[in-house]
Amino acid sequence: MSRVTLPHDAKAGPTKPEVRAVTLEKLDLRPTDHFVDVGSCTGSVSIEAAQRVKRVTAVERKAKRLEVARKNLAANEYDADVALHEAEAPAGLPDDADAMFIGGSRNFEAVLDHAVESEIDRVVMNVSRVEPTGAAIEAFRERDLLDEVVQMQVSHGYELAGATSFKSNNPVYIIVGRRDAGGLN
Repeated sequence: MSRVTLPHDAKAGPTKPEVRAVTLEKLDLRPTDHFVDVGSCTGSVSIEAAQRVKRVTAVERKAKRLEVARKNLAANEYDADVALHEAEAPAGLPDDADAMFIGGSRNFEAVLDHAVESEIDRVVMNVSRVEPTGAAIEAFRERDLLDEVVQMQVSHGYELAGATSFKSNNPVYIIVGRRDAGGLN
């Protein structure tokens, strides 16, 4: 996992490093890609993607969160051309992206429609709540995007009475879509 510095807090997120690692692996990012981060919040996914791709577009509806993302981006090194847009997706989404990350469940169906219409190759959505996860899986399936669903739970060790115990983070569902998806196997 690459190191991402996040000195500024957005009071939401960020996507945890282990979840980012799996998410970005599932996106199969390539050096020439234009990557879109929908709901960029702290910018953690945008930063890590910017270390791997040519171009990043981050879209966030809340101005304060977008400013946090801007500050966190400035605290990291990357070579990508990064554009930040304050908009409620699907507004602000480019038509020429190769890969897209959807970091939340707000307007996800309209965002998926945009992904299909603009022929984005790879889409990954992370969801932490059960009910929106089911709706998102079905939305991916209805658009012939559904390739894979991964449920991930990360636990971190801590000292307890002189021994190591573990504290679990909430599970995250990683829904993977591809334009050429054949459905779940």
